[in-house]
Amino acid sequence: MNTILVTGGAGFIASHIVDKLIKNGDKVVIVDNLSTGKLENLNKEAIFYNVDILDNKLKEVFEIERPDYVIHHAAQIDVQKSIRLPIDDARINVSGTINILECCRKYNVKKIIYASSAAVYGEPKYLGIDEEHTVAPISYYGISKHTPEHYIKVYSELYDIKYTILRYSNAYGIRQDPKGEGGVISIFVDKLLEEDNPVIFGTGEQTRDFIYVNDIVDANILAISKGDNHIINIGTGVAISINELFNSMKEIFESKVKPVYKEARKGDILHSYFNISKAEKILGWKPRYPLEDGLRETIYFYKEIFQHRSFAASTKEE
Repeated sequence: MNTILVTGGAGFIASHIVDKLIKNGDKVVIVDNLSTGKLENLNKEAIFYNVDILDNKLKEVFEIERPDYVIHHAAQIDVQKSIRLPIDDARINVSGTINILECCRKYNVKKIIYASSAAVYGEPKYLGIDEEHTVAPISYYGISKHTPEHYIKVYSELYDIKYTILRYSNAYGIRQDPKGEGGVISIFVDKLLEEDNPVIFGTGEQTRDFIYVNDIVDANILAISKGDNHIINIGTGVAISINELFNSMKEIFESKVKPVYKEARKGDILHSYFNISKAEKILGWKPRYPLEDGLRETIYFYKEIFQHRSFAASTKEE
């Protein structure tokens, strides 16, 4: 049995990873300060520490638990917030990762798996983006996700800590918070449930590569034993415009709601999708969920919750 420490394990993606690790029979330790993570996302079979990755108490967690592997997802992930608060963004994403790496060094962690982002590439010079593409972020978030990659590589060289860096495209799925992490799909779900008009920034013709959370989980599980000292893109390799995305979701909802268009935001990339051939070659990974399947699974989940709450509220009023 491996002991695996997951940072951000009460958050959207990492909580699903925790569930899968526990199902696989691993001992799982979660470190999360609950700034965006939620108690209801915590797996009861995991050991939970309410600790910030910047806190000195992190060393105590490593001292007690002695993890074999670390899966690092705790981060500031809001592009617009990074532009408003660049110091906070760097402190959490860069200094927080260094603190984790110091603990990995001191307590002989075998490997760290780091959740990076498509934001490191900036405005693409070609599509699909492969791992050899120039790194030229256009937001502070992109910088603060890329900088730890350098630290991870040097720690690996100096202290023989293996790593796999997974650069995610646009993640979506169950447990994504429209008010917190702000993924466009979760925002659209929220608005369509409320029959409210969602905002689309720019023309809506910008394209993205949307990857379902269960596929990301699979990549992380494979990276425990594969992909040593590699950077690997995790996406679908398929682009869809925001307008097409909204129309597909609207159809599943059978809704007549229309979007409101506003000026494009600074730091937002126009077009992006990945080349994922390296993931297949190195990890033996391919996405299992076409966008429509992932959307249906996500939407049906939230529809059931919404209907249950609406029923409970109406019963209470009576």
